[in-house]
Amino acid sequence: MKAAFATLVWLLGFAVDFQLHLQTETIDHLELAAPVVVAPGDSVARVLEVLAAERTGAAVVVERGQLLGIFTERDALKLMADGADLHQPVSVPMTKHPVTLRQTDTLARAISLMAGGGFRRLPVLDPSGKLLGILKVSRIMHYLVDHFPRVIYNLPPTPHHKPASREGA
Repeated sequence: MKAAFATLVWLLGFAVDFQLHLQTETIDHLELAAPVVVAPGDSVARVLEVLAAERTGAAVVVERGQLLGIFTERDALKLMADGADLHQPVSVPMTKHPVTLRQTDTLARAISLMAGGGFRRLPVLDPSGKLLGILKVSRIMHYLVDHFPRVIYNLPPTPHHKPASREGA
């Protein structure tokens, strides 16, 4: 009984530490992906060529140093499914005024925005609004694995699954 209680206390302490870390650690030290930058007048077809060449799934649309929007592979799939004109300017189908992060935002905020909005990539801006790079969900996952390997590697394949029967003989 004492061992089980000690384990529970350790797990609770670890969970609190994990939550505190996410709520206090900022994203400013995470490695950001270099943004693939396109102009608002570039055709969708041209942007798709750039995305393929760069082997990435998103391009940011920038004009005079200002972030205007983002165009992702999801946008491309929707256009293709709708039979849309791929020679139209990317400024037409892009997501205007995309959700962004500031370099001073916490990991918890980044995770919340990504999970809540279904985003895999978010532009990161400095305090003046200048684009610094793209934070990918894969980068956050690598960070969590590096800093909390016991938690991540010990997660069950389906965390909320309850077994139908007890294991053992």
